[in-house]
Amino acid sequence: MNKILLLLGLLSTASNALEITITDEQGKPVAGTAVWLSGKSWQANQSQQQTIYSMGQKDRAFTPHTLIVPSNSQVEFPNFDSILHHVYSFSQAKAFELKLYRDKPLAPVQFSQAGVVELGCNIHDWMLGYILVVNSGVYGISDAQGKVSLTIDSAQLGNTQLNVWHERFENLNMPESQPLTITGVSQQVQYQIKQPLLDKLEFITDETDDYE
Repeated sequence: MNKILLLLGLLSTASNALEITITDEQGKPVAGTAVWLSGKSWQANQSQQQTIYSMGQKDRAFTPHTLIVPSNSQVEFPNFDSILHHVYSFSQAKAFELKLYRDKPLAPVQFSQAGVVELGCNIHDWMLGYILVVNSGVYGISDAQGKVSLTIDSAQLGNTQLNVWHERFENLNMPESQPLTITGVSQQVQYQIKQPLLDKLEFITDETDDYE
């Protein structure tokens, strides 16, 4: 009996989410899509804004590849490689530069303005990463099945704006959006991306460099 009750409790907890499935124009699932809800009921809480988020470099790549943070958040850039990295961005939402360094810079970087921050490394041209700064505290990134689950509660039922972004959008600064009405704490939504996605970029990496 106790096992049955425990299973029911787990199922109840797991279903307490808005599950969004992202597909392309052909109806195929799209992984790596950033999704967030905006509106009065969806602002980041104090704990989220005080969190220091992390965008690392490991095996000559940014990890995670795409990071979503609430506006006014701080992000640190730990280097887990044995080589030096030189992180920079020329993006309108946040232009900055962290010159050649190992381990971790002394201070995190503040991201105040909502928008897309495209990251690069001056030493390794193939390294690309993205920080998506959003005016929201409810967000996620779709998995290989195109699914993302956003935890919500009954106080957040009602109208909101569903926002969708992918690195293969032709204009990175123009996310797609549409109104959404949430009628229950457990709800499934299908969203088909409206625009054709650009081909995935393929880079040739160089495993030998002079920055050991």
